Amino acid sequence: MDRSFERLNLDHLKKQAKQLIRLYRSRDPAAMARLRSALPAASGRSDEDMASLELRLHDAQSCIAREHGFVSWTELKQYVEVQMAVRDKRDARILHWAQLIYSGDVSGTVNRANPRVALRILADDPGLIAGDPWLACAIGDEGALRRATEADPAWLNRAGGPLRLPPLLAVAHSSLLRVDEFRQRLHASARLLIADGADVNQHIFSRWPPGSLAEPDQSCPLSTLYGAAGSNHDPALTKLLLDAGANPNDGESLYHSLEHPACTRLLLEHGARIAGSNAIYRSIDLEDDTALKLLLQHGGDPNEPAGNPPLTEWGSPLAWAIYRRRPRHVMALLEAGADPSRPTRDDISPYRLALRFGLSDAAALLRGPAGEPDISDEERFVAACARGDAAEARAIRAQRPDLPASLSSAQLRLLPDMAAAGADEIVRVMVERGWPIAVRGGDWDASALNHAVFRGNAALTRFLLEHGAEWTERHGFGDNACGSLSWASLNEPVEGGDWVGCARALRDHGMPGATEIPDDPKWVMVAGIRKRFSDEVTEELLGREA
Repeated sequence: MDRSFERLNLDHLKKQAKQLIRLYRSRDPAAMARLRSALPAASGRSDEDMASLELRLHDAQSCIAREHGFVSWTELKQYVEVQMAVRDKRDARILHWAQLIYSGDVSGTVNRANPRVALRILADDPGLIAGDPWLACAIGDEGALRRATEADPAWLNRAGGPLRLPPLLAVAHSSLLRVDEFRQRLHASARLLIADGADVNQHIFSRWPPGSLAEPDQSCPLSTLYGAAGSNHDPALTKLLLDAGANPNDGESLYHSLEHPACTRLLLEHGARIAGSNAIYRSIDLEDDTALKLLLQHGGDPNEPAGNPPLTEWGSPLAWAIYRRRPRHVMALLEAGADPSRPTRDDISPYRLALRFGLSDAAALLRGPAGEPDISDEERFVAACARGDAAEARAIRAQRPDLPASLSSAQLRLLPDMAAAGADEIVRVMVERGWPIAVRGGDWDASALNHAVFRGNAALTRFLLEHGAEWTERHGFGDNACGSLSWASLNEPVEGGDWVGCARALRDHGMPGATEIPDDPKWVMVAGIRKRFSDEVTEELLGREA
């Protein structure tokens, strides 16, 4: 085994990154050369150009990660943490490796699968998984599978390995299906297992909370097909399983396939039922309308009743599309026969709802030739704000100075709804017209500030704070903007988010800084509460990121 990882120490790596960014800021030639060599954004630039980039700690971390052969600091950090935690415990190393290959609902962790880190560990220790046919399924080792079947044909439908997976399911859920050099091997392994008698409807139960690896959630079965179509979005393996008799109505595959319409189409062509799957509503969450159109073409009901909160508040796919501000989805639903007069639970017509969410073109379609009664001053004011028409909103307010304070609670929640949607200019218009800033809304009942922090939107975060927002504003998960910063900086739910900028804005407007916990370096104290943030946000909150 290559034990070079033992020379890597996370604390030392962090110190190296801090030193590198300090040297960069002092224009040190060697530091400039390292960054220029490792970072695509700095490649080919002069020292002066590089200085203008105003690189930060995460750039230095990325440089060091790339120098060690990783594409990101997150991957280097995860590699070192796993290796050092289980250095001399083979069973623990194998379990950690498997948990990098499989998603959390299969592996029983809260982490995403990370096949690149798993492959790096396997390259360092090629014999790590030798002798375990269930782990051979994860990498598509046909020879090992043949030998296992020759020795014991019954193993084909028996769960085993560190994650207790049936063989074909272990193939279909392996995240190495997303890695080009392993995809064909895994496809071939699946064909071999099916030909030898593996049940194409093998399943396990979810290990995602409230389930666990030790006690799976018996109410939530996960099929082999779900791995191919819903988790790995692999059309070829999806077709192979369906042609071999996999049940397309497994309760998960259709819903989770929608981000890859080729898989969705295969499921529908093999008899997947749309009704009751919640797929229509899920497809409206996606910016691309391809999946929705596929569902409608295959008999999806454009008026399907909503099954669960928060969908029940809106009551129809058409209303949900308006709330999500998806004009193309609105058009697709109308063309498929959506009822343009069906009101929400609060008796708001689709026409008035479209005005509320600033969809003027959709509202014109929904009003119809007979028209609707004239809307109230309140609705006119909301509509003007929602389409970013500051002049019209100002004119209405001149006649109605009680606005927006006198709006209904449903109307007032438009502010956090727009913040959640990333409609920054509309949020600014609303706030500048006097909108109550702490009102809560969006899918997780949070203030506009919480939504801005969640998205890593530093400019909007600062704007809201400058206009009266408070870091202590709560959200539906029982925490405040500091908690939103914690979760988002660690999980990065929006690509390119600036959570360091959000942290700086929060500190500038009253949120206390962090203090270290001497015996627990992964955590800090903020306002007397233990919190964990990304490394760079932690440095900012500790006052170290100059």
